[in-house]
Amino acid sequence: MKRSLRIALAQLDLLVGDVHGNAARVVNTARQARADLGADLVLFPELSLSGYPPEDLLFHRGFRRQIESGLAKVREVQDISVMVGFPEYAGTAIYNSAALISGGMAAAIHRKAELPNYKVFDEKRYFQPGAQPSVADVQGFRCGLLVCEDIWEPEAAQLARADGAELLLVINASPYEIHKQREREAVARARVLDVGLPLAYVNLVGGQDELIFDGNSFVMSADGAVVMRAPAFREGTYAVDFVREGRGGVVPQPGNVEPELSDEASVYGALVVGVRDYVNKHGFPGVVMGLSGGIDSALTLAIAVDALGADRVHAVMMPSRYTSSMSLDDAKEQAQLLGVKYSLLSIESMFEATLATLKNEFAGRPPDAAEENIQSRCRMLLLMGISNKTGKMLLTTGNKSEMAVGYATLYGDMAGGFAPIKDCSKMLVYRLAAYRNGGGRVIPQRVIDRPPSAELRPDQKDSDSLPPYEVLDAILEAFIEEDLSVDEIEARGFDRATVGRVLDMVKRNEYKRRQAPPGVRVSRRAFGRDWRYPITNGYRR
Repeated sequence: MKRSLRIALAQLDLLVGDVHGNAARVVNTARQARADLGADLVLFPELSLSGYPPEDLLFHRGFRRQIESGLAKVREVQDISVMVGFPEYAGTAIYNSAALISGGMAAAIHRKAELPNYKVFDEKRYFQPGAQPSVADVQGFRCGLLVCEDIWEPEAAQLARADGAELLLVINASPYEIHKQREREAVARARVLDVGLPLAYVNLVGGQDELIFDGNSFVMSADGAVVMRAPAFREGTYAVDFVREGRGGVVPQPGNVEPELSDEASVYGALVVGVRDYVNKHGFPGVVMGLSGGIDSALTLAIAVDALGADRVHAVMMPSRYTSSMSLDDAKEQAQLLGVKYSLLSIESMFEATLATLKNEFAGRPPDAAEENIQSRCRMLLLMGISNKTGKMLLTTGNKSEMAVGYATLYGDMAGGFAPIKDCSKMLVYRLAAYRNGGGRVIPQRVIDRPPSAELRPDQKDSDSLPPYEVLDAILEAFIEEDLSVDEIEARGFDRATVGRVLDMVKRNEYKRRQAPPGVRVSRRAFGRDWRYPITNGYRR
């Protein structure tokens, strides 16, 4: 009986819908793992062939034929065993399955039993659940096959153990959110302690629309210790030896354990990956964005440069009569610090012409948000013009706090193709800016220190319209991420009237959020896939 099994975890960035390309990556990675690492078995992420999540592509007949062709391609691998995720079509049913392929044959197929249908997940729309345990022999080692959520409940692992499994193999497409790795490892620890078996866990990496997959694949011993952890946000293939030690069972050998990233480092890494993959997977030559001299656009510019390189980023400063010299100076300084193309385009003549055109329509009415919004929409025309002419995608620079309460202009500063910091609260934006400067100053300190302002009227400050951000963000988190009521939030020490006003603003501005571009999801609940409030809504607090 063979005493050791070398398992490689292939932490890959795959493209949804590119079945032929994904199958080729699986085949090439498997062969390389055999040649370079001496691996006996290589694990690939959940739904590797289709990419995750494939959504309604699954219903297309042509997609089904491509999946069948892609799986046949993977079966060409002869000298190493492969565990690969794929959508399995069986009559009218579709399963989220994992195939263990050895010697060109499917030695076992496991159908995911636990289908998540919460937060960003909608798997019950597409898949039928599996019911049977799947245990297969790989060079004398009895391996229990599991897919992602199968380890979040005890039954699947227990059934695998009862069927003779000596170790658990888990393939995953687990999206990033802050502190998610701690949760994954806690769940895995509960399973291995329950069944007394070690576990190998491979996770997808890369960006898919608003979802980010952070990798962080790991191996855990039967006593719950992490003996190998792969880097976050980085592709790679990582090998670990599982050794049979007599009555001690199968024991994974220690490898490199990457340290857990700080909150700021992990969020910033997710934002960079999100921008990089969204732009590159869509084939854009680069991005264009407005640079105002404020903190949000400053952070967005730093993220864009780190994701794409300075030569693919174009920053545009568009002053009006209300733009301060401080903003002009700080925007120019940051563009120079990062080495990006920088344009200075005044909107004053456009603003004047628009006001003149609307003079009779506005007659007898005092200046208000209408004039402020016109400025924002003038800027949008310039940015979209550059985007259309150059092919560069427009990045939107708004944060979650603004998006929540509607402190943003529809068809103005909300316009764009992708919103990197859409799920970052204002206070998190400040923390991320300080974190990024810790690796070398790219944001002028005055941008971080000055009171935030949209600069759409004389001496304007965000605090004129909103509670202090440290108060606003805490209320928003309680409501959006925890679903707390006014009474419960007030009990945390917040003024009831302020809480009520904030919650009313959130509900009133749902129509804006429905028209906002996608953005990177980093919190437990972001506006997008896991926020489904009705626009027309008679509910009152």
